Amino acid sequence: MFEELIQKLKQYDTVGVFSHIRPDGDCIGAQIATCLWLQKNDIEVYGFNDDDVPLNLQWLAEYFPIQKPDEKTLNKCDAFIVLDGNSPKRFGSYSDYIQDYPKPSFMVDHHPDPHDGFDLTISVEKASSTCELIFHLFLQNDVTQVDEKVAKALYTGILTDTGSLQYDSVTPETMNIASELLRLGEFRPNEVAEQVFSNKSLNQLHLLSKAMGTIELFEDNQIAVMYVTEEMLEETNTTNDDCEGFVAYPLSVAGIKAAILFKALGDGVKMSLRSKSNDVNVNKWARKIGGGGHKKASGAWHPGPLEKAIEEVVEIGSDQLVSIDKP
Repeated sequence: MFEELIQKLKQYDTVGVFSHIRPDGDCIGAQIATCLWLQKNDIEVYGFNDDDVPLNLQWLAEYFPIQKPDEKTLNKCDAFIVLDGNSPKRFGSYSDYIQDYPKPSFMVDHHPDPHDGFDLTISVEKASSTCELIFHLFLQNDVTQVDEKVAKALYTGILTDTGSLQYDSVTPETMNIASELLRLGEFRPNEVAEQVFSNKSLNQLHLLSKAMGTIELFEDNQIAVMYVTEEMLEETNTTNDDCEGFVAYPLSVAGIKAAILFKALGDGVKMSLRSKSNDVNVNKWARKIGGGGHKKASGAWHPGPLEKAIEEVVEIGSDQLVSIDKP
């Protein structure tokens, strides 16, 4: 799978690696591991992201620095790799730069409907995560290069993109790779889990408490909605990043088929959509409002206001439920 990419990358002196904006554990883990792979193979490398690394992932950035892209540094790069996003627009300023200064670019991702404008694309939708794919970069080149830092980075991505190995995207291959990472990296699972999930501030918990109070059920208790507003953030001295993972709480309500977290934060309403039913495809749901993602996890945006966003988005979801109920 990675033979051609490995051959191409080893032709360059300097490579830039982008992870998608509004970063999560999978894109940061894949980016750190890929940067370390390039470094281990004597290729100069820069890691880029327009946004800051979330607080619970900043320990990974100690393994390799991730910086905001600037034209001077971008111009040093002979080629680019973009990770965990199926379109150039998911990578912020990269999209504009690559249009103005065409250079070889490669994509590794597991989202559906990949953009076809890259020189080489590795897209495997059935993979649990991009980190699962990046493990094969090492496996097909030199697996002994998987040290503790690489292993923890890749394990983080698998863990976070599978809901702690709970989603149905997890396969025997996923579990085999996770086990191999633990063996090669010589660490215990709790060492990563505690960094990622047990690193919340008191203010974030106060925000979660307010958000939990907004949970409401729709469509015969099949759709759960939770929301966060700018006022809540101000009252708790928190930011949008502190909402990470909140959508799991309404999704955990018994009998629920899908859940939506609405974030009304001044520039419209951002949404995280999740499904725990094979019958409800939130990627199709999100696409109807200009978003997208996976069958079980997607994102979208609505111009607002919040009340209208909730009404219209729940109505779109109800159409899916109606189609399920039809004989």
